[in-house]
Amino acid sequence: MEAHLLEWLNLSVRWVHMITGVAWIGASFYFVWLENNLNRVNPKSGLAGDLWAIHGGGIYHLEKYKLAPPTMPDNLHWFKWEAYFTWMSGIALLCVVFYSNPTLYLLAPGSTLSGPEGVAIGIGSLFIGWFIYSFLCDSALGKRPALLGAILFVLIIAAAYGFSKVFSGRGAYLHVGAIIGTIMVGNVFRIIMPAQRALVAAIAENRTPDPALPAKGLLRSRHNNYFTLPVLFIMISNHFPSTYGSQYNWLILAGIAVLAVLVRHYFNTRHDSHKFAWTLPVAAVGMICLAYVSGPKPMSSAPEVAKAPAAIEYQPLPETAVGGGLKPTEAKPAEAPATAPAQASNAGPGFDKVHSVIQERCSVCHSAKPTSPLFSAAPAGVMFDTPEQIRQNAARIQAQAVASQIMPLGNITQMTQQERDLLGAWVAQGAPTN
Repeated sequence: MEAHLLEWLNLSVRWVHMITGVAWIGASFYFVWLENNLNRVNPKSGLAGDLWAIHGGGIYHLEKYKLAPPTMPDNLHWFKWEAYFTWMSGIALLCVVFYSNPTLYLLAPGSTLSGPEGVAIGIGSLFIGWFIYSFLCDSALGKRPALLGAILFVLIIAAAYGFSKVFSGRGAYLHVGAIIGTIMVGNVFRIIMPAQRALVAAIAENRTPDPALPAKGLLRSRHNNYFTLPVLFIMISNHFPSTYGSQYNWLILAGIAVLAVLVRHYFNTRHDSHKFAWTLPVAAVGMICLAYVSGPKPMSSAPEVAKAPAAIEYQPLPETAVGGGLKPTEAKPAEAPATAPAQASNAGPGFDKVHSVIQERCSVCHSAKPTSPLFSAAPAGVMFDTPEQIRQNAARIQAQAVASQIMPLGNITQMTQQERDLLGAWVAQGAPTN
């Protein structure tokens, strides 16, 4: 029942996060499009431009003032709560998914950090990231936006590299996204909204607004605009273990972030010209290159790996909950008898050994009736109850248990390298079950 309730809590918070995130990012994209498509030819007195649009069976006429109308309207809509609720639901999601069981989802397998230490690093990084970013923006670099952007990119990727050394791949990616999200909402709360309030107050009091605050708000708003596509990738990245599960996951994140920023720049500037249209094919080719370089390494031949797994003994794991998870029992390969003959068969591993590994290390979660207290149903609907189900999921087993080794989660069932080699050799044979 606890796993069932936790799953629905995860679903509820994730849904709120998605809804508010779509509202925030959608509003950001819309206003950038609106600004870029204003008709600025012979505008009316006091206007910067206007735009006519049709949507949903109605025609709209939007006008932008150079500063403000002669009198402020009674009802002025502010765009802020989308940002605030996106961040708050994102932090709640971090707590539900990672911080409630940090040894399973947050920390890298074999990490020497304790759960509370990992949580402290995660939370502390959000505040440190914001203060470093804000300091750099308020420094002389704020007047050199290109150089500032390059330095910020290097620092974010450095954070990704650091996270990859202490966190799981998913944990590392999501905390990079959390740092960027904290910077974005900090820009709204600390810079953009105060600048807008100061502008409205100055107009209401019939005095000249301070131009410094809107300038700072414009810089931070531009940063938020370029952050959106990398953050959107990070939000969906947990579905793609070939990215976060790679040994070079931080470099893959860097590559995708660069491509995303290039694409965003084209859409930001295409109203003037299409001189940055080259970014679209470059991004497509770049994604193909990333897919190629992140591909799994060629597997060893079956004869080379068939020797060691033959001596593996499997020890059952107790179904003891520790911090919401299973307590792992060390499963070490047994010493081969001194008189055992060397096994050099070219037949490769038999399915009986593969089946034993799958049942012992994977089926505690991936089963119609999981024995792990963490899940009330098989994650992603993947089950290994029958030989046919195991064979059908051979590609997933190779990608996630052999190549990236992101499964089992947190290596909670203590799958050994010999067992992973055994599974890889079996897949290389064509995943036979007879």
